[in-house]
Amino acid sequence: MDPAIRQRLIARYREGPAVVTGAVAGLTGDQLDAREGGTGWSPREIVHHLADSEMTSAIRLRRLLAEERPRIDGYDEEQFARVLFYDRPIEASLRAVASARETSADILERLSDDQWRRAGTHSESGPYSVEKWLEIYAAHCHDHAAQIRAAIGRED
Repeated sequence: MDPAIRQRLIARYREGPAVVTGAVAGLTGDQLDAREGGTGWSPREIVHHLADSEMTSAIRLRRLLAEERPRIDGYDEEQFARVLFYDRPIEASLRAVASARETSADILERLSDDQWRRAGTHSESGPYSVEKWLEIYAAHCHDHAAQIRAAIGRED
């Protein structure tokens, strides 16, 4: 991957928490619990999913860098939502997303070309490199912020 593309993806990765925070800013309790078309995850559940996912992804990045060809396991997102009390307040989860991203972005900014090429195997999707990790997570918060806006009928 070209270094300029990496830098753009890192910048997008860094801005993700602000995009999600903006998407939920000012929402009422009813709006936090709204579901697009009455189905799918609510904004509240999306925020908790993001916290769990971002904390998991932070460990995945570290394992890719510190271990030789690690196996990166997937997890059951729906089970997490069922048993980890996704009806709770969102503030701590928003902070967890921001912290996981800040610490990981600080690492990404320091990687050598050799470190960018490190890889393991994801249990669900196969070959999984640091660059692939960045491509996935640079979009993750943005994609879910759009899902939040759709759930409450907001286009901004």
